[in-house]
Amino acid sequence: MARGDGSNGSKLNAGVIGLVLAAAALGVPAVLAQSDAARAKDPLEGINRAVFGFNEALDRALLTPLAKGYQAVVPELVRTGVSNVFGNIGDGWSAINQALQGKGEAAATMTMRVAANTLFGLGGVFDVASDLGMERQSEDFGQTLGRWGMGPGPYVMLPLLGPSTLRDTAARPLDLAWRPSQLTDHEPTRYAISGLQLIDTRASLLSATRVVEGIALDKYSFIRDAYLARRRNLVYDGDPPPLPEDDQEPAPAAPSKP
Repeated sequence: MARGDGSNGSKLNAGVIGLVLAAAALGVPAVLAQSDAARAKDPLEGINRAVFGFNEALDRALLTPLAKGYQAVVPELVRTGVSNVFGNIGDGWSAINQALQGKGEAAATMTMRVAANTLFGLGGVFDVASDLGMERQSEDFGQTLGRWGMGPGPYVMLPLLGPSTLRDTAARPLDLAWRPSQLTDHEPTRYAISGLQLIDTRASLLSATRVVEGIALDKYSFIRDAYLARRRNLVYDGDPPPLPEDDQEPAPAAPSKP
């Protein structure tokens, strides 16, 4: 059973860590240096750091203990199936955004991926599409706005929801409308699905927490710079154009803790 990526859920600080690791996989270093360019993208840094502190405290007090309990009690096979179902629902939103961006072939592939996993993977519990070569290509409406030419705007740290930009924040209501919890009108069920998705996402990132805390000298700056770099990379499908000389991304550096 292939493990899918959960998507379009409330990720809280777990989502922050996931973004950082994904950025690292794209070549963004573990710690990115502070620079005038970075500060220019974060004019609300004082407020953002305060919100970040709140998110961190909530993660330590509530999310991490719940995630550890979930991981200890629920078998891995079941957790994988849960993540795959959430990912399969998010793939439908990705297909729509790919179509809106004019990526016809990618949209068709994602549509076939959803159909295959829904029909032959028991509603998405099994990720048979990946085994057939139809890999996940996640997209959201923030990326769509970026492809349409809208700039990211200033960096924003949202309470509970984590890192964002002005553009991504404007797009978030549509992204959240595609959450698995929106498939039912029954309020208790909605809350249960949202909670399960949140805990499942956080549990899958427990090891990432240790990695980030072990290498980041300034966790806030690390997350901000990695998020901005990764989002730009995603908007341009891994091939972003060169930035103007006066608007370069923060220069990479990877110091280790003494």
